[in-house]
Order: sequence, then C-alpha cells, then structure tokens
Amino acid sequence: MRLCVFDLDHTLVNTPLDLAAMALDMRALLERRCGPLPPRPDRYRVGELLVWCQAHAPDVAKPLWEIALDHERRAMDVAALEPGAREAVEGARAAGFVTAVWTNNAREITGGALARFGLLPALDLVVTRDEMRALKPDPDGWRVIAEHFGAARDAVVVGDSWVDGLAAQAAGIPFVAYRPREGDLARWQITPVARLTDLAALPAWLHQRVNGESTTHV
Repeated sequence: MRLCVFDLDHTLVNTPLDLAAMALDMRALLERRCGPLPPRPDRYRVGELLVWCQAHAPDVAKPLWEIALDHERRAMDVAALEPGAREAVEGARAAGFVTAVWTNNAREITGGALARFGLLPALDLVVTRDEMRALKPDPDGWRVIAEHFGAARDAVVVGDSWVDGLAAQAAGIPFVAYRPREGDLARWQITPVARLTDLAALPAWLHQRVNGESTTHV
C-alpha cells in the first residue's frame, strides 16, 4: 500500500486562521485564571499552552479549547479551496496512493470544510485532534493513521508548515513541503523530500516517485 497524507489549513484549504492570535487569546485566558506564565524568549504556541494547562491548570482546558474552536470556526467560514487541491487528492488516488488528512483542527470544523469543498469522497481517512493524544508537531496522529491502514510500502506527508514537517520527521515519513517558509525549515532542521509551488503538480511527482524518478522541486 502507498499512502499520501495531507495537512488541511493552508494546504488543501486556504483560510485566514492565525495561530499566533489564537495563542495570544489562550495565554490571556490562562494568565487571567492562573497568573503570569513563566517568561521565555520565544512566544508560547498553541500546543505548548495546552500542555502547560494540562500539567498546571486542567480545569481551564475546556475554555481554552473553546477559544481554539472559535478561531477555527470563524476562519473556516471564509475559507476557500486551495488551488490544485482537488487535483492533488484525486490525482494521488489515481497514482495508486491511499489518501488521508492529518490536521490539528477539530473534527466538526474539518468534516464540514471537506464536505463543503467536495473532498470527502476522495479521502480514505480523516484524522483530527479529536482522535489524537497530542497535536502536531507531535507525531501521534501518525499512530492513528498507521493503526487504521497498517504498514505502508511507501508514504509521504504533504503540508505547508514546519509543524507538519516536524511531525512527519518524528514519524519517519518523508515530507513534501507546499510553499513553505524556508526560514522555518532551516530553523527546525527539516529537509523535505520535495518542494511544491503548485499542488496540482503533486500527482505527477508521485508517479515519478513510484518509478524512482522524482525530483526535489516541482
């Protein structure tokens, strides 16, 4: 079996979701309830705030998730299908790959978006934060995927961010970067197996990969 796994936000679906703003709102709530968080040189990210909350203030977890859901819902309400997304997913299937989505979004948001854009029929599995024990960049979502499909002869993860790349790297799966921020890849020491500027070019790259002819830039 060959497997192609896609991220959702800014990969298959173009949304204005601002994770930095989400983290700021979460931190503000945590500090109102618990006092100032320990200072650090870099900003707190969403996943880090959730981990801190679970360890130090589990009673605040529910309102934190409500903040995340509100940001996701508002972003997905104005989302658009990423150019080439349908061609990428359907083309991956045509190239002999089973297809899946692996996203940090909630299932209700993810399922609604994929249905709205008509992508569900071309996907064999959708893994959201509701099925995972930890968010990307933790690789736990890959555990869910592997338990569902079993061993894959060949697999790739397609995503736009360093978070996707680190999760894939931790799971030992090659990462295909779609319009990534090169500085983020360098900072987190992520080396994609390929870089895409056009999602519609993915099926041809997959065909080449199957035949041992794939290139690193498409």
